[in-house]
Amino acid sequence: MNRITVVKRKGTREPLNIEKIRKVINWAAEGLDLNPLKLEAKLKLHFFDGITTRQIHEAVINTALQLTTPEEPDWRILAGRLFIFNLYKEVAIRRGTSKLAYVGGGREYLKVVRDLVSKGLYIPEILESYTESEIVEAGDYLKLKYDFLYDYAGANLLAKRYLCIYEDFPIELPQEMYMTISLMLAKNEPKETRLKTAKKFYDLIAGKKLSLATPILINLRRPNGNLSSCFITAMDDNLDSIMYTANQVAQISKRAGGVGVNLSRIRAQGSWIKKVFGASGGIVPWAKILNDVAVAVNQEGKRAGAVTVALDVWHLDIYDFLELKTENGDLRRKAFDIFPQVVIPDLFMERVKFNQEWLLVDPYEVERKFGYRLYELWGDEFEKAYIHIEAEADRLKLKKRVRARELLKEILKTQVATGLPYIFFKDTANRLNPLKHDGYIGNGNLCMESFSNFRPSKGFKTYMRDGKIVSEIEEPGLVHTCNLLSINLANIENDAELEDAVRTAVRILDNTIELTSPPILESKLHNDRYRTIGIGTLGLADYLAKREIPYGRQSLKVIDELYEKIAYYGIDESVNLAKERGVFPAYEGSDWSKGIVIGKDAEYLSEKTTLKEKWLELLAKLKKYGIRNGQLFAIAPNTSSGLLQGATPGVLPPFSRFYIDKNQKQAVPICPPFIKERFWFYRESKFMNQKEVIDVISMIQKWVDSGISMELLFNLNLGIRAKDIYETVLYAWEKGIKTIYYVRTVQKDSQGALKKEECIACAN
Repeated sequence: MNRITVVKRKGTREPLNIEKIRKVINWAAEGLDLNPLKLEAKLKLHFFDGITTRQIHEAVINTALQLTTPEEPDWRILAGRLFIFNLYKEVAIRRGTSKLAYVGGGREYLKVVRDLVSKGLYIPEILESYTESEIVEAGDYLKLKYDFLYDYAGANLLAKRYLCIYEDFPIELPQEMYMTISLMLAKNEPKETRLKTAKKFYDLIAGKKLSLATPILINLRRPNGNLSSCFITAMDDNLDSIMYTANQVAQISKRAGGVGVNLSRIRAQGSWIKKVFGASGGIVPWAKILNDVAVAVNQEGKRAGAVTVALDVWHLDIYDFLELKTENGDLRRKAFDIFPQVVIPDLFMERVKFNQEWLLVDPYEVERKFGYRLYELWGDEFEKAYIHIEAEADRLKLKKRVRARELLKEILKTQVATGLPYIFFKDTANRLNPLKHDGYIGNGNLCMESFSNFRPSKGFKTYMRDGKIVSEIEEPGLVHTCNLLSINLANIENDAELEDAVRTAVRILDNTIELTSPPILESKLHNDRYRTIGIGTLGLADYLAKREIPYGRQSLKVIDELYEKIAYYGIDESVNLAKERGVFPAYEGSDWSKGIVIGKDAEYLSEKTTLKEKWLELLAKLKKYGIRNGQLFAIAPNTSSGLLQGATPGVLPPFSRFYIDKNQKQAVPICPPFIKERFWFYRESKFMNQKEVIDVISMIQKWVDSGISMELLFNLNLGIRAKDIYETVLYAWEKGIKTIYYVRTVQKDSQGALKKEECIACAN
């Protein structure tokens, strides 16, 4: 054994020392509920002369992962600590120092910041905005303990997706990243308090109480950083607008944003072009162009762009639209890389309920012959216009009558086969839109949780001036834009921590609006006009399990009170910011200006809430100062952020209490944080009646002014029939759900669900 030598990271050799391996394992096991000797006994290492320290390290990590079970979940945390320890070693080598991470304190941090600025990884603004002494003080505040809160899945994701990479290797350490982001977030705070504010931001973010969306975590500190996750635009019915929208999608995808595109203005297949009947190819050719843009502009080389295309359910091309991602039919009319979304009004659902007829029409012909822009209408206005068109349908050349129920069944059949289309209940979303005085919401975003008013740009002109070609837009549109952040409920201990987290979240997201570099100008116009932010939550199932409350109908009262508090703290803080910084420009005429809070007036708030007196005090403040942000709440799916945070994703129950992720190079165990102590309080979605999930989401929706990413999961092993899926979707509409994200199925004799893809921009 003495003759076996180990090759170190710098290429030098030294004799194999088993005691050094044991020492590192014991260090990583400190404070965890496990026996390190078990790892040593299972460690199957065939030592050979020339084995590398990296090979030894990887073998120890993989053995720890293999030992992870619901009864002994801490092995995954030990593996995470070893991964971080290895990261320290690798970064030290890249920096050309023998020191481990953070040794040297604030002076070392200042040196790192300067180095990353010189390499073009950090923007110079960090050095220009803060004095050297401030940066040193911030560096002295870095807390190593936060690095060891990660399990292996979280640590691995952190290193691969979020840390700055230089010459294919991480050059930044986690706490440096979090502090630099926090300093940038506090940059525009009052100078006398901004360092204190930055430290507060840092503790909540690095301490895993607040989870920033991916664009903020990746881009805030880097050049030209887009911080917004969600965008929605619309394609008008002319070639200039169509190609302009395709360019918008390209620019947003280039900056790693997820984008929604409304296609309902586009004339149907067989419609007129320049008075030639039958010349139009309908929406499919344009959907295919968006599909190809998403593939070509691949989010800075990381992955294909992410685009959802939306169509109203009255559009004559709806059946072709439903076939975009199915594997049968003409492949030339397929678009496999985009995500279809169907926009549904209440009138359609009522026709479904009573098994009545539904008329499909061409928007171009309807506007030409009746003057209605159906795509702009919702509620009573839509119903009156639509019934008028139905009554005089003989005037239309392009139309098709179908049974509403049969059309919904086609939608559901496509969902079972592909997981899509998403569903957007247009009237429900617009009734509760606090900005309805200034426009309407046409559809949802890519993850179906964030949406507000948007409209296409119009009046494109190109001309020569002084030998140059000049392009102008006479009527600039608005592209829905939202910056996201989630509160990690798994790590919230009490109401004081909840209040602190929510109030800080409002301030952080409002600050990002000034800090972001929007990918397109219509996004900036939207940001400036509405100052929309999206505070969400993850770890709801953990929050409940920790308190020994099963997810579902038994938890509805607790959930109602929890989200009422979140809404109160968030709205109150936005009012405080309005006093400090001013209201959003479109405030006058909004629901907020009328004393209506998420669709609730003073009578409701004083009689049907838990925080009655506080709400009335808040309404008085709102009347006096207004509010800073047009919308405040949006709950994203948080699938990857759940891994990063070590919590269950979003507000849904976990698919499984414990599973092995085999999508990575090794098998990685995934489980919720309190699985050992609270195993039976984690209900698994695959065994739940989905109407219970809808009840929970409906309760949360009471206190969310935008949307919630809600998946439905149907386990075909439990005797689920098509009728059950149909009734569940109808139930969702009746319960006031605004959107349905993926519909997934567990196939018979399988425990795996139909695969879904999440937009990383909405990951928090």
